[in-house]
Amino acid sequence: MADNQKYWYALYTKPRWEKKVHKLLSQKNFEAYCPLNKVKRKWTDRIKTIEEPLFRSYVFVKVADAERTEVRFVDGVLNFVYWNGKPAIVKEEEIIELKKFLSEFEDVQVSNIDIKPADEVMLTSGVMMGAKGRVLRVMGPNTVEVRIESLGFLITAKFDKKSLSKV
Repeated sequence: MADNQKYWYALYTKPRWEKKVHKLLSQKNFEAYCPLNKVKRKWTDRIKTIEEPLFRSYVFVKVADAERTEVRFVDGVLNFVYWNGKPAIVKEEEIIELKKFLSEFEDVQVSNIDIKPADEVMLTSGVMMGAKGRVLRVMGPNTVEVRIESLGFLITAKFDKKSLSKV
């Protein structure tokens, strides 16, 4: 790894500090990403769509190795997420796919997983057309579970199975 090469990393934040950490990182001129999920919330008098962090206590930041120490000192950052003793690098393609996914779907469900990938599929329509992924299972007529491998998270979204083709 070159010293000036920048990589995406996952940061672990204080609870409910995701948006604040994203803002503080951006103010310090770090490229940061806090995936926001659009969800409908019902109050007694109305239903409102709000944006809440998709991954609780996680924010992504793209930095060079030399900048990691400065990132750790940003208020609200607890530490980098580690994998095999090193800060886990998140693939650029996964950040791009996550952004596309969240622009197309609302009320996305996230849960931790510890299983192996199954069939590889490609989306044939929609914003994510051409994207490849691993289908973990089909849970109904229009619900598919897709795994983002380096993070170990499960993203669940509803879409027409006709939008998939087996690779």
